[in-house]
Formats: sequence, C-alpha cells, structure tokens
Amino acid sequence: MLPNFDKLSTEEIGKLFPIEIVPYRKEWIALFENEKDLIINTLQGIGVLNIEHIGSTSIIDLSAKPIIDILIEVKTLNKEYKALIINIMKEIGYGNMSNSEKEKSMEFGKGYTPTGFAGQAYHAHFREKNADIQDEIYFRNYLRQNEKAKNEYASLKHSLSEKYKYNREAYTQAKTDFIKQILFYAKQNK
Repeated sequence: MLPNFDKLSTEEIGKLFPIEIVPYRKEWIALFENEKDLIINTLQGIGVLNIEHIGSTSIIDLSAKPIIDILIEVKTLNKEYKALIINIMKEIGYGNMSNSEKEKSMEFGKGYTPTGFAGQAYHAHFREKNADIQDEIYFRNYLRQNEKAKNEYASLKHSLSEKYKYNREAYTQAKTDFIKQILFYAKQNK
C-alpha cells in the first residue's frame, strides 16, 4: 500500500525513503524487462505505444538509487483512461503518485509502503502520445554514449545524496542544471 504522500511533510518522506546511491546492478535490466512484460500484459487494450527503461538504472555502470524508472507512452490520458489506468495499475501493486489534474502525464509507484521501501521499487511514468517524452530518452542515450558525462553525473549524485539524504525534492532540484546541460548537448548531437 502506497503512503498518502499528500499528508506527509518533506521531512517525513525523507525519513521513510532516504536517498541511497548504490553501485550499478546487472539485474536492473532483467527487473525492467520483467516489469515491462507485466505492464504490457496488464494494460492490454489501453493503447500502450512504447515502454522504455529510463533513469540511472538504465545506464550500465552508473551508480543509482535502486528504483527502476519506466516510461510508458499511451494513446491518451483523458479522464476515462486515467481512471482505468489507476485501477489496472493498482491490481499489480502500483499506487497513484500523481496529481490527477495533470493532463498529459501520470506517475505510479511500487515498493513504497507507509513504513518505507518494501522489495524492489519502481516508478511508472505515463505520458500521453505527443507529450514531450524525448528528454528522458535523450538524457539516457547521451550518458550511455559519453563516459565522461556519466562519471560526472555519478559524482554529482553521490555528493548530493550525502547533502540531501533526507530531502528528495532538494536532491532532484540540485541535479536540474546538470540535466539541462546534458540535454542541451544531447539535442545538439541527435
């Protein structure tokens, strides 16, 4: 059962789910593939267009938070489909983490409990077709191909995880400039 994040303070969330950067694990690829198959089989008929492994766990030899990020592109995220997706994802252990008012995206989590992480954690990022989904893919692909940038990102994540171990929002915000810089380079080289 997913905790009610709306009722938790940043500090409470940080204590439940501290930032932990671990060395790369080869099993992350298989974990993604298994979860991808589960999602595809569960969402049959919903109009899934594409599923991608994104985030640091998708980049070989990059230290990461041990959370598998999955990008799911669907035909539509109208109100009817959102309700349907919420119910279907709940059946396979995912809780809705998004503000339902967002038009073209939804976020789900699995492995989060009111007492902390339980088992493997996943984030499923739903995006509507034609929404801007390319940034995550550009970023991933650039780091896969650029060892220097990958090492710089690893170093940044390690230092920020120490500074913001209990503040997920600050950790994410502190990576923003680096990510924007990499996206700029990635788009120049596409």
